[in-house]
Amino acid sequence: MKVKFFFIVAILMVIFCLFSFSETNNTNKSNLLENTIQQRFQLPQGFVREEESKTSFDYFLRNLPLKPLGSNVLYFDGTIKPNRNVYEAVVDLPIGKQDLHQCADAVMRLRADYFYSQKQYDKIHFNFTNGFRADFSKWAAGFRIAVKGNKTSWVKTVKPSDSYETYWKYLETVFMYAGTASLEKELKPINASDIKIGDVFIKGGFPGHAVIVVDIAVNPKYNQKIMLLAQSYMPAQEIQILKNPNNSSLSPWYSVDFGTSLKTPEWTFSSSQLKRF
Repeated sequence: MKVKFFFIVAILMVIFCLFSFSETNNTNKSNLLENTIQQRFQLPQGFVREEESKTSFDYFLRNLPLKPLGSNVLYFDGTIKPNRNVYEAVVDLPIGKQDLHQCADAVMRLRADYFYSQKQYDKIHFNFTNGFRADFSKWAAGFRIAVKGNKTSWVKTVKPSDSYETYWKYLETVFMYAGTASLEKELKPINASDIKIGDVFIKGGFPGHAVIVVDIAVNPKYNQKIMLLAQSYMPAQEIQILKNPNNSSLSPWYSVDFGTSLKTPEWTFSSSQLKRF
């Protein structure tokens, strides 16, 4: 009788373990299939995400839509970026059909997309490399930018419109005449210890590069911070969530305590190149 009892208990324990494993496995698989940054990327043990206002830039970036698991980064012409070891996921946003949406352009676009989604059109403005300030509110009022040599001016040419098509044409004009050299001058330097979602690692120049912080988590017990980084690159390509080439067990998260230099898959930044809008 005792043997029979222990046999039944053993069977029940096996069933329970299998069920628990299945539930855990399904949870992990479910997270991988989720379609925003916050949903897909789990946190290392002990880390938590601090709550952000649903109308903040932080919340906007943390909830960027992602393409399905395993998607390839596409260039502007539809071809596949060959190096799959650069990124962990692909942001599901259109980039146009021209070779314009590169590194700084992606950073500016995300900032502009946030304000456009909030209908804060007056806050969408960027400087061209020659110093000319391009305001979307002016563009939406029907003005267009005339460039003759190094002289730039506004010309009223069309009816007012704030449609998405109008907005995208504005962005592509910004992409054409602005870049890391101009964007770097618009941002203010900050210390890594004060890093926030939306901050940018940027090296202005020809070439230069920029990546943006799209999520942050903290470990209150040990006073640690980790971050997720996103970029576009050359030629124009979809925005991607970067792998961490320095720590595969932490990847795609990066430690904010990275010292004097931060190595990303396609660029190395110094700590002095961390800036904020």
